[in-house]
Amino acid sequence: MPTILIKSATIINEDKQFVADLLVKDGLIERIDKQMDVPADRVINAEGLYLFPGAIDDQVHFREPGLTHKATIHSESRAAVAGGITSFMEMPNTVPNTLTQELLEDKYRIAANSSLANYSFFMGASNNNMDEVLRTDINNVCGIKVFMGSSTGNMLVDDPATLENLFAQSPLLIATHCEDEATIQSNLNHYKQLLGENIPVKLHPKIRSEEACYLSSSMAVDLAKKHNTRLHILHISTEKETHLFDNTVPLKDKRITAEACIHHLWFTDADYETKGNLIKWNPAIKTEHDRDGILKAVLDGRIDVIATDHAPHTIEEKALPYLQAPSGGPLVQHALPAMLELFHQGKITLEQIAEKMAHNVATCFQIEKRGFIREGYFADLVLVDLNNPWEVTKNNILYKCKWSPFEGTTFQSKIMHTIVSGNLVWSDDKFTADIAGRRLSFAR
Repeated sequence: MPTILIKSATIINEDKQFVADLLVKDGLIERIDKQMDVPADRVINAEGLYLFPGAIDDQVHFREPGLTHKATIHSESRAAVAGGITSFMEMPNTVPNTLTQELLEDKYRIAANSSLANYSFFMGASNNNMDEVLRTDINNVCGIKVFMGSSTGNMLVDDPATLENLFAQSPLLIATHCEDEATIQSNLNHYKQLLGENIPVKLHPKIRSEEACYLSSSMAVDLAKKHNTRLHILHISTEKETHLFDNTVPLKDKRITAEACIHHLWFTDADYETKGNLIKWNPAIKTEHDRDGILKAVLDGRIDVIATDHAPHTIEEKALPYLQAPSGGPLVQHALPAMLELFHQGKITLEQIAEKMAHNVATCFQIEKRGFIREGYFADLVLVDLNNPWEVTKNNILYKCKWSPFEGTTFQSKIMHTIVSGNLVWSDDKFTADIAGRRLSFAR
C-alpha cells in the first residue's frame, strides 16, 4: 500500500486546530508531527487546507439489493467519498428486507466487492424475527434497526409485545425511526376528507406531525429507560423531541443518544414551495423553529451526531403527485459541504463539525480505530479548501439518480482529497481508486 505524506495541513481534531505533517503507512496514521522530511510514495502539499477525520454517516439507504434502479453501493459510496464521507452504515429496507443473518451477510459481500467507502449494515427487526435479531454479531454489525413508523419499504414494527422484547433482549444498539403510525393515518385521513387525492406536499409536516414524532420518540425513550437498552434515535425533526435527551453525562456513558440530519438542519417548511417532493422526507422537514431548535440541541450536546438519511429515488418517482411520490433524497455528496456552509454562516465551528460527523459517531457505535486523527488509527482523512466556491449542477452530481435538492446552491468549501483506510480515493475532482472500503469493526 503506498505511503502518503500530507504536508502543512491545518488539522481539525478533538477540539483543536494545529498545523502539522501527517504520514500514512500501511493503511494507518503512522505519525503526526510539526515537520517531517521522510520518503513517501505520494506527497500532498496541504498548506492552506484543513484536514478533517473522514465523516462517518450512520444512516444511509444505498438501495442494494433489489432497488438498484435508484442507486447501488458502488455508485453511492463513490458520491460519499467525493463528499468527504469515508464510512457509512446502511439500512435494512432493501429488497428483500435484511431480516436474516444470511441476507445481512449478502450485503457485506456486495460491499466488499464494490464499496469505495468503509461500510457496515444494520440488521433489520420485524414483528416476527426475534431469533434472527438475537444471532447478530455485536463486534461485526453496527446495530439493529427498528422502524417504529412506516417509511419506504414494509418494515413497520407495531406490535407492543415485539417492541418490549426487542428493547429487553437486543444484544446491541437499537436505532429507531420514530413516528406514531396511528397519528399519521388519522392526519392523512383528515386531509383526504378535505382535499381528496389532491393533497399538496406542503401538508407533509402536518400529516407526519410533531405529535406523531414526539409520541413515538418518547415511547422509545421510555422503553429504553425501562430495559436499560442502548438506544439511538435517528433523524430528530422537531424542537420538542430535543428535550427528551440529556447533555449532562459524557457521550461514552450515555445509554440514549440522538441524531440530526442535514436536511432538518438546512431546509424548512417554507422550502416546499420551491423544492416540492424533492425535500419530501420521513420524518418531514418542519418549521424554522424546529430547524433552529435542532441545531441548538446539536451544539449543546443533547443531539450527538449529524448524518444524512441519504435515500435516493429517481426523478421520475419524485415527479409523481404527493401521495404517490416516495420519501427520501440523496445527500452524501453534499453533507459535509453543507455543514461547512453553516460554519461560514457562523452557526457552528469546524471542531464541532468534526465532533458531530466523526468523533461522536465512532464513540456512539464503539467503532474500532476510526473517527479520530490519531497515530495508530485507520487513515480515514479529508482535506478541505474552505475558500473554493463551487455550484451544485447536474454535471457534477455523482448520485446514480443524478439530482440533488442542493442543485443551484453554491458552497464555499470544497473537498480536495479523500483518503479511505489509507488509500487516496478522491483527488482534485477525480477518483483515484475504485474499491477501497473495509468492513467496520466494533469494540464492544
